[in-house]
Amino acid sequence: MKTIGLIGGMSWESTASYYQIINEVIKKELGGLHSAKILLYSVDFAEIEHYQATGEWEKSAQVLGEVAANLEKAGADFIVICTNTMHKVAPQIQERLSIPILHIAQATADVLLEQGIRKVGLLGTKYTMTQDFYKEKLLESGLEVLIPDDSGIETVNHIIYDELCLGTIREESKQAYLNIIEQLRSAGAQAVILGCTEIGLLVKQTDTDIPLFDTTLIHAEKAAELAMDE
Repeated sequence: MKTIGLIGGMSWESTASYYQIINEVIKKELGGLHSAKILLYSVDFAEIEHYQATGEWEKSAQVLGEVAANLEKAGADFIVICTNTMHKVAPQIQERLSIPILHIAQATADVLLEQGIRKVGLLGTKYTMTQDFYKEKLLESGLEVLIPDDSGIETVNHIIYDELCLGTIREESKQAYLNIIEQLRSAGAQAVILGCTEIGLLVKQTDTDIPLFDTTLIHAEKAAELAMDE
């Protein structure tokens, strides 16, 4: 079994989901007492979020790049960045490595295409929704991407940082997300990507009949599969 190098802590709530999902997949596939070989480095999210807010992406790339390099030295066979937004600096992190990074947007695009989805709504942080680093992976795969209007972007972003990353789950916020999801459906979306690793803590498939693609679940399951791949 390959050793997975997890870069977590962004936020720790969603990182806990990664650990659980990966081990559940390993147990289901291999049975018995099998569990995943994981190296986890959990960063201080306050530091990373500060660099996001101030636009100092190169500083965050330096921090996460050093973390990834240390995970490789410790024996990781590939890297999983347990957050959508920080894939913005995945190319800079990859430059410091000789092992691959399992990209969350590419893993998601592959699953969407397998299920015949061609036009998809995207929810995430304002960086994920408005900047190209994430959407370009989806577009390169042949997907058409829709995002909320300006008001929707602010609502989704506010709930992520001021509630979900702090472990706060509010029914009013769930309804706000469902309203935005419905707007994306009305605009032609066949499905919606939950493109922030915290959103799945708030919105579940049972809350709506439009297909939801939780990137935390997709990314973690793909990591487990890759770890078992001979």
